[in-house]
Order: sequence, then C-alpha cells, then structure tokens
Amino acid sequence: MGKIYCRIREMREDHDLSQASLAKILGISQTGYSKYETGENNVPLDILIRLSTLYGTSVDYLLGLTDFTGRYPPSRRQK
Repeated sequence: MGKIYCRIREMREDHDLSQASLAKILGISQTGYSKYETGENNVPLDILIRLSTLYGTSVDYLLGLTDFTGRYPPSRRQK
C-alpha cells in the first residue's frame, strides 16, 4: 500500500475523525472516501489540497514525498 493511503488514514485518526464525518466535511460519500484510504480510487488533487489545509500539513507530506509534517512557508515571488 502506498504512503498516501496510510498517511490520509493516520491523519484522519489523529484528528479523531470517522470516515463518515470526514466525508461530510469534504462533501463526498463515506464509501467514496473509504476508497481513497484503501487505494481503490486515486485521491483527486482538490481533495488532497483540502485535506492538507484541514490537517495543517503539506500535500507533499500526504503523498509521502517528505516526512516534514508542517506546512511550508509561503513563497516569496520576486518582482
């Protein structure tokens, strides 16, 4: 099982959320969300962004690209 599936489950559990309550927050069905955690369906980008915002982490962390759990600082664009 890929890291993303484990991470989204761990984050949900760490925040004391059931699949049903998280699905309601995301505006999707519990079955649909469950399929993300099992890897049956890929997690769409908009859902990944919403999960990272809800959990205060980065999409990179949820994807398993980093073990840094915090949010990245905002980028400073050069003028």
